[in-house]
Amino acid sequence: MDKSSKVPLYLQLMEELIKKIDNQVYQEHEKLPSERELCDMYDLSRITVRQALQELEREGYIYKLHGKGTFVSATSYNQDLVKLYSFTEEMQKMGKVPMTQVLSFEEIAVEERLATKMDIKPHDEVFQIIRLRLADNEPLMYETSYLPKKRFPNLTKAQLIERPMYDVFYQEYQVVVTKALERFSAASLRETEARYLGIPSQQPAMLIKRFAYHQDQLIEYTVSVARGDKFDYTVELT
Repeated sequence: MDKSSKVPLYLQLMEELIKKIDNQVYQEHEKLPSERELCDMYDLSRITVRQALQELEREGYIYKLHGKGTFVSATSYNQDLVKLYSFTEEMQKMGKVPMTQVLSFEEIAVEERLATKMDIKPHDEVFQIIRLRLADNEPLMYETSYLPKKRFPNLTKAQLIERPMYDVFYQEYQVVVTKALERFSAASLRETEARYLGIPSQQPAMLIKRFAYHQDQLIEYTVSVARGDKFDYTVELT
């Protein structure tokens, strides 16, 4: 691992393991080295290795069996959904008062996996923004957004505290979301997410990955964790 790089170490480890999975160094359903073994192999802390494995599991590259270890996942298939979900608009329709807390605002460099998702180059810089979405002061969603710095060079945390993110896009950069792709899957709440959402960890949740575009340019990649006890989703097929 390159400890002098701006790419976080857990993302570097993810990239390394993904390459081994893609190149079939690790086969489907093969057991991966333990956390301790990965720490020794890459000279990383247990916290860093655990974070990388958690992200790989969330991305669907690996799965865990209690008491047995971590294994490479089989190839998955994506089912498209057709309804664009807007937290603010949906809460307002239900007569709720939406609110957003900006928990974290950082500039990071992206590794190959995230760069590919965002259609940018590895080591390009993005804003990583973690937000808590509430309705009537009840926490409902924990969101992590990645925005290309080249597209929003002067973005600040203060702007996102004062105004909704899409309002900032339009008012400061004349950018609007013209289309979005959303992918939904089931997940379990992690400890940090559960703490902010105010419910026990490992509770069921909905994972929503949003790819938002201005014309043909991707301007936002967001991973949202929605409380499983508070949401259901309807898709109308015509």
